[in-house]
Amino acid sequence: MSTTTPAATTGAEPASTGPGLSLAGRGEGTAAAPSAPPEEHGYAPQWLQLREPADATARAADLLDPLRIRLANLPGRAKGLVVHDLGCGTGSMGRWLAPLLDGAQQWVLHDHDADLLRLATARAPRAAGDGSPVTVTTRRGDLGSLTAADLEGASLVTASALLDVLTRDEIAALAEACVGAGCPALLTLSVAGRVELTPSDPLDAEMAEAFNAHQRRGDLLGPDAVTVACEAFSERGATVRVHPSPWQLGPEHAELAQEWLRGWVGAACEQRPELAERAEAYLERRLEQCAAGDLRVVVHHSDVLALPRPTGGAS
Repeated sequence: MSTTTPAATTGAEPASTGPGLSLAGRGEGTAAAPSAPPEEHGYAPQWLQLREPADATARAADLLDPLRIRLANLPGRAKGLVVHDLGCGTGSMGRWLAPLLDGAQQWVLHDHDADLLRLATARAPRAAGDGSPVTVTTRRGDLGSLTAADLEGASLVTASALLDVLTRDEIAALAEACVGAGCPALLTLSVAGRVELTPSDPLDAEMAEAFNAHQRRGDLLGPDAVTVACEAFSERGATVRVHPSPWQLGPEHAELAQEWLRGWVGAACEQRPELAERAEAYLERRLEQCAAGDLRVVVHHSDVLALPRPTGGAS
């Protein structure tokens, strides 16, 4: 079951999820992995709040025009949009995207964390770009085998920092569900496996390699996820666009950069414990540079827009 609430309402209690949803509950929070070990930050609201401005700046606005064109041609568009946000976290995707789209919108927020769903509901945008109302429905639970039936009536699927923590089978299921429902998907801020730190340090490459290996642990795709997602959607007949969406962190982002550094190095050492001794001095140097305003970091991400063939006679 789910609950529907005006976006302006605070403190709404999310209900349990509907059937068969398992892919997310990890979305917005998963890019917390580069920022800190899961046991320290996980999907903590503090981390999600800290990264939100950088996320909003990084997301690829160039993908919005083709998305708007598709949404304008959807059957029943006059009734408003229904947007499913997978692994919504505190709802930053909705706060970024809803004011950039016109028309009434109902956002269906998916996450396994009831506290995050409360925050996302309380902080949801109240109006679309043209002043039309925005409402929120919550679905609590882990996502698994998403199907086209789960997306019945959906206009758009969104996710932030989700693809890189999925397996090949989970991405295939997501693509199958979206294409089966004729539903576009805007999937933002997936790690690309590239980091640039200025000034450079001899240990940068080794840390990056260990971190990328950590992202690929088990069956997770990590930096390979965007390529796999593009293939999965394309094989099912969707038109796919990819656009870079890097974090560009300078002195004004010192707090975020410091948290990201701690987690990036921590994950690298978790993957390769033999790095720990050298990593301690490395992290100390980098944090000092960051505090002094001397460090700049580019964390590369990619955004994906998948446009399946529409159903219901839309063009």
